[in-house]
Amino acid sequence: MRTLSPKYIGIILGVLYGISIRVFLEFSDAFNFGSLVTISFMFLVPIAIGYIRIYFECKLNKSMSYKQMAVKAWQPIFVFLLVSIVTLLEGSICVAMALPAFMLFASIGGVLAGFVHRKLEKESKKVVMSVALIPLILSPLEVNFLKLSQTYEVKNSIVINAPIDVVWRQLANVSYIAEREFPMSFSQLIGIPRPLQADMNAQGVGAVRTSKWQNGVVFKEVITDWQPNKQMLYQFDIDPDLIPDNALDKHVKLGGEYFSPLYGGYYLAETANGQTVLTLKTTVEDNTNFTIYSRLWGEVIFQDFHNSLLKLMKSRAEKAV
Repeated sequence: MRTLSPKYIGIILGVLYGISIRVFLEFSDAFNFGSLVTISFMFLVPIAIGYIRIYFECKLNKSMSYKQMAVKAWQPIFVFLLVSIVTLLEGSICVAMALPAFMLFASIGGVLAGFVHRKLEKESKKVVMSVALIPLILSPLEVNFLKLSQTYEVKNSIVINAPIDVVWRQLANVSYIAEREFPMSFSQLIGIPRPLQADMNAQGVGAVRTSKWQNGVVFKEVITDWQPNKQMLYQFDIDPDLIPDNALDKHVKLGGEYFSPLYGGYYLAETANGQTVLTLKTTVEDNTNFTIYSRLWGEVIFQDFHNSLLKLMKSRAEKAV
C-alpha cells in the first residue's frame, strides 16, 4: 500500500486543524472562552496552519527555499476557506476579509517551520505542538481581557454639474434604484447587498429615513440636523434582529456585536462656477481587536459604497437639470 506523501499529510492536517479550531472557538463563544473574532483566530491560527503544512514537507524536502515555504503554506488555507464556504461555516464577506491575513500569516508560519527545522531539528516536534496550542491558550485571555474597540470616520466627495438645490432634492427620498444605476462594485462582489431605495416620512429634525437593500435588509436613519441646500445629518437606528441572517455574514452584521455604522450625513457646497460638491460621511464603530486590519477593510468597503452612492446622486441630479 502506497504511503501518503508528507506534503499531503501537511495539507490535510492543516485543514483539519483549522476546521477543528474554528468549530471549537465558535462553540466556546457561548461560554466566553473563545471567539472567531479574535487575534488568536485571525492571525495565530493561520500561522499554525502554515507551520503544520511545511513541518511535514521539511522531513522529505530539505532543499526548499524560504520563498517556496511561504507559498506552499497557502495550500491548506485555500482548502480550509473553501470548505468553510461549502459547509456554510462562513459567508463570502468574512472569507474575502480573512483571505489576505490568512495568506500572510500562513506564510510566516511556513517560513518559521522551515527555520526551526533547519536550526532546531531535534526540537521541531515540540515546537509544532506549541504553535498549534497557542491560539487555544490565548483566545480566552483575549476575549476576557483585551478590548481594542475603535471609532472612525469615512469621507468621500464628488463634484456634480447641477445647482445645489437640484442636488438637495435627490437626498431625502431615493426612488427605486435600477441595477444599471448602481453598477457592480467591489463591495457587491464580496457579498454586500445593493441598496434599493430610501423613503423619508417627513422633513426636518426627527424625521425618519428608511433604507431598503437587497436580501431584505431594512434599517432607519433618524435626522439629527436638517439644513436645506447645506447638510442632512442622521443617526443610524439599526435593529440587527430585523436583518435576515442570510443577508450579511453574522460577524459583519449591521448593528451587530462587532460592527456598526453610528452616524452619517450629506454635506453640500456650491463652487464658484455653479457646480455642487456633495460629501458623504459615515462614522463607524468597530468592536473587534483587529485594529489597523479591520479599519483598512472598513475604509475600503465604505469608500467603495460611498462612491457608488455619490455617483448615483450625481447621475440623477445632472439628468434633472
